Amino acid sequence: MAERTFKYKQVIIVRADLKMSPGKLAVQVAHGSIAAAERARSERKDWLKGWLAEGQKKVVVKSDEDGLHELRDHATELGLPNDLIQDAGLTELPPGTTTVLAIGPAPNEIVDRITRKLPLL
Repeated sequence: MAERTFKYKQVIIVRADLKMSPGKLAVQVAHGSIAAAERARSERKDWLKGWLAEGQKKVVVKSDEDGLHELRDHATELGLPNDLIQDAGLTELPPGTTTVLAIGPAPNEIVDRITRKLPLL
C-alpha cells in the first residue's frame, strides 16, 4: 500500500496528570477537536478545507497543565487555531478543570514547531 502524505493535521494535547476514565478522556479529546476545528472555520478556512479533504489527521499527545497553557500561548503567537477545554464538572472532575488543548487544523510544519517533542498518549 502506498504511503499517504498529509499537509495538515490537528494535535490534541491531553493532561497526563488527570486520572480520567477512558470514556471521559475520549469525550474531552472530541470536545477539543471540534472546538479547534470550529475556530479554524472562522480564522483559517483554507486550512480547515484542506484538512477535511485529506481525512482529518489527528495526533493525541500528553503534557501537564502548565504545558497546555504554554503551548496555547505559543500556538496563538503563531496564528494557529486552538482551543483550551475546561470541564463542566458534571461527572469526574471539578468544574473548570483544564483537560485538553487542541491545536489546528494547520500545516504540519507549523504545528510540529511546538508539538514535535511531546510524547504520544
